[in-house]
Parts: sequence; C-alpha cells; structure tokens
Amino acid sequence: MAYSINAKDHFNCSLYTGNGSTQSITSVGFQPDWVWTKKRNGTCDPHIFDVIRGATYKIQPADAGANNADANSLTAFTSNGFNVGTNSCQNSNSDTYVSWNLKAGGTASSNSDGSTTSTVSANTTAGFSIVKYTNPGSGSPFTVGHGLGAAPQYIITKNLSASQTWGVWNAGLSFGKYLRLDTNNAEASANLITATSATTFSTYYDHHSAGNEIIAYCFSPKAGFSAAGKYYGNGNANGQFVYTGFKPGLVIVKDRDTNQWQQFDSKRGRNGAMGFLYPDSTEQETATVPMDILSNGFKFRDTSGARNGSGEQFTYLAVAEAALVGTNNVPANAR
Repeated sequence: MAYSINAKDHFNCSLYTGNGSTQSITSVGFQPDWVWTKKRNGTCDPHIFDVIRGATYKIQPADAGANNADANSLTAFTSNGFNVGTNSCQNSNSDTYVSWNLKAGGTASSNSDGSTTSTVSANTTAGFSIVKYTNPGSGSPFTVGHGLGAAPQYIITKNLSASQTWGVWNAGLSFGKYLRLDTNNAEASANLITATSATTFSTYYDHHSAGNEIIAYCFSPKAGFSAAGKYYGNGNANGQFVYTGFKPGLVIVKDRDTNQWQQFDSKRGRNGAMGFLYPDSTEQETATVPMDILSNGFKFRDTSGARNGSGEQFTYLAVAEAALVGTNNVPANAR
C-alpha cells in the first residue's frame, strides 16, 4: 500500500557536531516547528523548543522547571533546520548531538473549539499539533481545541508558568492515568487528559493552578507516519514485534512501572545494536540495545523489564522515517 504522506517532509532526525560558537544545522530538510535536542557524548539536559513559545525558549524533559529563555541555545528556526548558539547542551566544540524535528503548522492561530481558547500550530497531514492554553480557575472538565481534525492518542503536556512535573497521556492507559516524562515513576492517577475528540481534548482545571500557561504536544496517528498505543512484553530474547506500518525514525517507550523512559531513532546504531537515550535523564549515550527497526515496525531482542518484561504493559510513540511503501512505490528498508 502506498501512502500519500512523505515522512521526510514532516519529521527528520538530524545528527551534528558542535563548534563552540554559532552554527546553522541545515540537515533537517524543512523548517521545523518543534525541535528536541540532546548531547550524545556527555551529560546534559535534553531540551525542547517550539514555534509557539519562540526559538530561544526551552523546556527540559528531564526537569520539572518552568519555561525559560536562553539566547545562546536554539536561536532560530530556519528554512531547512535551525541555528544554535554557545550553550553546551546544543553546541559545545567537538561534542556530538542529536535532534528530533517535527513540522507543525508554522505560525499559530487562535482556536475556539474548546471551552477555553487555545493557540494552535497544527499539521493535519502529519497529525501533529502544538497547543498552548491558559488554565482556568474553575470548570471540570474543560476542553481545549487541538486543531487536528482527528482524535489525538498521545499528548505530552508541560506547565510553562511553574515548576511542575510533565504529563504524558496515551490512549493505551486506563482512564485517569498518566505518566511523568521527567521521572521514571509508575503511572499515576490524575485527571490530566480524560477524553479526546476530533476537535478537542478534555482535562481538569485542578491539575494546574489558575492562570498557568500550559503547552501540549498532540499526536493523532496517521497511516504511514505515526503510531501510538501499547504492547505487552514477552520476556523473551526474541521479543515482541510492534507493528507500525512504517519504518520508525523515532521510538519512545515507557512501561507502567518504575523503569526509565527509552528513546531510540534510526540514525544512531544498527539493528541488533541501537543507541538509546533517556528522556527523563541528563545521561549520555553510553550503550546500545538489541533492538531492530524494521520496514513496518520495531522489535526488542532482550528480556529487559524496561522494554520487554514478561506480561508488562508498555506505552509507545513512533514517528516514521519512511512509509512501508512510499508514493513512488519504493519499499522502506530495515535499519
């Protein structure tokens, strides 16, 4: 089956080497609206930047801290990538870095689909949107417009106004459950996201203080481009195969218990020895995992409780490097 979406126009994983000064990273191939960076060969916080908050404002997946400005980190989004300054977590001389880049909808616009107005940058083709809204002082649940035209199945949220833990909701979790991106904590109960529709998601005002600004990154799975859900580990070295329908370029995995988050991509490593990083940690890339990235999904080939524990439930988000069969009828190859 050929898919109309060309994955490389909407997502790309880019590797680069720092120069300690300023430089333009031009290997993305499009103007990204969301950039997640991580130093590979040293301890450093991962950082997320997006078009709504502005290029020089960062939030850190491994840290509960509020939105903060840094004029020396990511300094601009450009037509084929982004510019970085002298911050050591983005551009220390001779250090190596990875960036995961997504295209949303460019300049944001006001959205009144929900009971509270939101600011949205949405890419309906890829099923990805960036949403900012102000937490009301009452009204539970209240709804927030996400601009995708299809129900999200994976939403990452962060309080921008205060130091407060990240929230990750996945449709595979039970009602009222969520995970915390900045810790390895087991799933917890809170009314972070309680329902999604083609136009809105529902949440409760008492999860954040009144007047706080919240950012949400919403993923609505698209055939040939993205997938989100759950799988169960088998505790076997011939691990569970997770079908996505495309060759993943990015895979993020977390179990419901207290194992760390796991983050993989198709650029760091090879099948049987994939490099991995922890979204919830400053740790560097120091080891490989027996994982295969295939033309139509991914498979872990070990018994680790963090990826494939017997009977354990895992949530995942996968974004494509290439569709199983592209519009030119060329099949994707395994890593």
